[in-house]
Amino acid sequence: MKRIVLIAFFFVIFEEVTEVLANRPNILWLSAEDISPHIGCYGDNNAITPNLDRLARQGVMYTNAFTTAGVCAPCRSGIITGMYQTTLGTHHMRCNAKLPKFLKPLPIFLREEGYYCTNNSKTDYQFSSTNQIWDASSSKAHWKNRSSDQPFFSVFNFTGCHESGIASNTKYRSVTKNLKQAKRQDPLELKLPPYYPDTPIVREDWKRNYELITAMDEWVGEHLRALKASGEADNTIVFFFSDHGVGLPRAKRWLYDSGTHIPLIVRIPNFFRVSTQGVPGTLDQQLVSSIDLAPTVLKLAGIDVPDYMQGRAFLGKQLKVNREYVFGARDRMDERYDIIRMVRDKRFRYIRNYEPLKPYYQYMNTPEKGATMKEIRRSEKSDNLPLAARLFSAKKKPIEELYDLKSDPHEICNLSNDPNHIQQLKKMRQAHYKWVRETRDIGLIPEPEIVKRELVYGSRYEILRQKNSPNMIVRLGETAALASSGKDALPLLLIATRDVDAAVRYWGVIGIGNIAPKKSVNALLVTRKLLRDSSLSVRVAASRALSRMGKPQESFPVLKNALTGPDQWARLQAAIVLDEMEEQARPLISELKKALINQPNKYIVRVANRALNDLLNTDKQVR
Repeated sequence: MKRIVLIAFFFVIFEEVTEVLANRPNILWLSAEDISPHIGCYGDNNAITPNLDRLARQGVMYTNAFTTAGVCAPCRSGIITGMYQTTLGTHHMRCNAKLPKFLKPLPIFLREEGYYCTNNSKTDYQFSSTNQIWDASSSKAHWKNRSSDQPFFSVFNFTGCHESGIASNTKYRSVTKNLKQAKRQDPLELKLPPYYPDTPIVREDWKRNYELITAMDEWVGEHLRALKASGEADNTIVFFFSDHGVGLPRAKRWLYDSGTHIPLIVRIPNFFRVSTQGVPGTLDQQLVSSIDLAPTVLKLAGIDVPDYMQGRAFLGKQLKVNREYVFGARDRMDERYDIIRMVRDKRFRYIRNYEPLKPYYQYMNTPEKGATMKEIRRSEKSDNLPLAARLFSAKKKPIEELYDLKSDPHEICNLSNDPNHIQQLKKMRQAHYKWVRETRDIGLIPEPEIVKRELVYGSRYEILRQKNSPNMIVRLGETAALASSGKDALPLLLIATRDVDAAVRYWGVIGIGNIAPKKSVNALLVTRKLLRDSSLSVRVAASRALSRMGKPQESFPVLKNALTGPDQWARLQAAIVLDEMEEQARPLISELKKALINQPNKYIVRVANRALNDLLNTDKQVR
């Protein structure tokens, strides 16, 4: 009798679990790389995107969706965790952070609730995880491989419209080989952004961008047709989005709309709609961040969103108030550091450049290979750039930028010094500072220090969550801001070089190098002392400051040691300083050559090569 009762109980529980799973939606992510909303449904008359246009008519099109960075890997870490890359320490391109023990990537929550989770096939999350994130993650991973009646969360990623699809003739032809002539573009009919030189070569790149998007649109159509044929279309919520903006200069890697504004379309079958959400043909103007995708999926699946997630669910029950701002960050892009932060509301964008002495277009190996970047460089040399393009070929940047996207959609007219917009500037500046403090942005800490402190605290997330962290965050932010404020800030910067925290001392001496006059005896004495600092990052920054104050020879011993030392990111810092020193670095040519030998970090090779090529006045690569 007891056995019969137990069996009956088991079947009741089994049926209840099966019913819960059956009432949960499948969720399909179709993601594309390196595209802005150059899609017909977004009002682009040149775009040929019938499948996405149809999806938008069947679902909701979000007009204010943005990513947290202008490049893939930092964004992807945020998409899969629902957290800012600057909080997790995944902000530098091609880094590898340890996650805090409590944090679970999105698919793990879903798998724990019975979902079959697949990824086809890019990860690129910039963190190591002790847990298996996916049931299957490969070019063969597919929701069709699940058990019967098991809900799925499935990701498919289209790599064909990546910047390499524009830059590489071979890849471009391969991706677009099946496009009929009617779906090709006439480059003369396209309208270029005003920040590009109008040449046939640039127009060819712009044409390729559109044709790659059309090829991607056909890929979307294939997935949607397969979903319908399987009978799962009415059980599946479909998301379409891209990881960041178009893969061309001043877009990819940047925090303007060209780099962060993305298409986002969501189709929700009638059975899974909450209230008025998901009504076909809807335009939704609320601000959405890429870190909102993870909590939104959890809401739609009926799973509690963990408190630590920084994203906000924009679909489902019991939603929090709409965002007032979205935020973004730029940190190390491949081999170059350029710390920039962004705040955007529905109309204005605020940019804070923490390293304004660096040019907009720092030399980076990958984008320099592209045809459009080569045209920009050629036009720079011939002094033939249009006015808007000249702004972004400047050798330095303003400390702050403010743009009115309503009247200036290409973000050309910087309003930061316009008295009519001073209140808007102050409001967004304060929003930026508040975000940095509340999210524990570790981007102002030098990368070698981050790596060292991760070993102490177990994860990069924990670095700014110690007892003394709130005070340190304020000191760090204030000193980093002072570093580009002008000569009046010098006394405070000198005080900052005595701070107990190496990151604050680092920004103090960076500021000295930025603003100290060459004849400032006190600044020279302090900087010389910092050549013996306990932090290698501070010592390298002091070397940079001495070179800017006309004493480069005093920095050579520190830079030599850093170039050959065990810390790869300190080696990169030293190589960058030598590259920026230009002719002053000539005595260290042999050390730069040695830095290329058996060098495992390709970024150091790129910077050292660049410095050597300039010093040796040759276009040939040393290695």
